[in-house]
Amino acid sequence: MKTGIIFAFGALAFVAGCKNQSAEIHIPPKWQGAPYHISFGPAPAKANPAGLTLPQIKFVANPDAAETRADLVVEFDPSAVKTKGLVMDQMAMGAVDVHGADGALPDDYVAQASTSLAKMLSAYCVNGKVKVSVALTRSSLEMNPTSDQIDAKRLSDWTPIVLDFKNPLKKCR
Repeated sequence: MKTGIIFAFGALAFVAGCKNQSAEIHIPPKWQGAPYHISFGPAPAKANPAGLTLPQIKFVANPDAAETRADLVVEFDPSAVKTKGLVMDQMAMGAVDVHGADGALPDDYVAQASTSLAKMLSAYCVNGKVKVSVALTRSSLEMNPTSDQIDAKRLSDWTPIVLDFKNPLKKCR
């Protein structure tokens, strides 16, 4: 009899304690942040002859928000510019295939981005260490987008890197 009474009080205390508990279980989402996460891989074995070499750009996509095509946007820190006047510190590449949940941008695409960025930096007489950031955007991005247009179509966060640029122009050394 005593055991039954103790059991009843224990069960009542358990039920009373559970009454204040929330019935909802909070499970964090499987994917957090932007639809794509990008990172830099190893530098290519052969340096780009234009004077600047972006390393391989890898991506991991949220399977529920994966795209089939994207644009690469590259921006650099304009404080390295040695010329006066208006500075365009961003460039958007054309669309590239980004099939699958993970992979890397094609090597020739990244090499073209390196060459285009090197030409831009050469025109501004940049030389030495340059802070560069890259991001993926939807492929519907305009050719000369504004920062607001880039932010509205961005698929990844900006991923920074510091690169060494050897300006081929003698007047800039």
